[in-house]
Amino acid sequence: MTFIPVETVNPDAPPGLLIIADHAAADLPPGYGDLGLDPGAFERHIAYDIGTAGLTRALSARLNATALLAGFSRLLIDPNRGEDDPTLVMKISDGAIIPGNRRVDTVETERRLDLCYRPYHAAIEAQIARTPRPAVLSVHSFTPQLQGRPPRPWHVGVLWGSDEGSARRFMALLRRDPDLCVGENEPYLGGNPGETLDQHVFHRGLPNLLIELRNDLIADEAGQIAWADRLAPLIREAFAPA
Repeated sequence: MTFIPVETVNPDAPPGLLIIADHAAADLPPGYGDLGLDPGAFERHIAYDIGTAGLTRALSARLNATALLAGFSRLLIDPNRGEDDPTLVMKISDGAIIPGNRRVDTVETERRLDLCYRPYHAAIEAQIARTPRPAVLSVHSFTPQLQGRPPRPWHVGVLWGSDEGSARRFMALLRRDPDLCVGENEPYLGGNPGETLDQHVFHRGLPNLLIELRNDLIADEAGQIAWADRLAPLIREAFAPA
């Protein structure tokens, strides 16, 4: 199978909305084997955001928007980190030691940046350049429980760092369903320096949302389709001009 660092879905869609999925894949390029890990590690959240590839493709179809999906595992290099971030190449993740990353030096880090990370970020820049002010939707998922901590109660989290208005509109729409537990900047804080939206979106003042879905809700195709159907009209309304 040919390795591609970024998958482009619906490339000829109107340029008003761009969807990105930083952690869509668990794949590694040729020559990296399994990084010394048991194959089962690549089915866990440490390798990728479970369910986001299918959800992103489904949202792309429903919103008629171009989507960019990173084609490599964050165990190799994390595209949602700045190039100088100490967690760019992780040596341990949620209790799993990554042998293939133990001796990664600056030369190897540069190789991974050129092979995977930079092509993905260049594709985002190129898509944003297609139109003066696209809205950008970032799609992630989170594990229901992390490192033995209490279970996370949220079904969906909305993270924001620059566009509070779109985030609050979207959260208000989600909270119309009383059975839905919606987190604001949960289970992570939004707007961290060096992350993908910070690199490409915040300084441009573009409308943006970052959605985190609990991964057990979108682990299969049925869940991905159901959530795409549920979220697409709310996303459209959240980004609509006031």
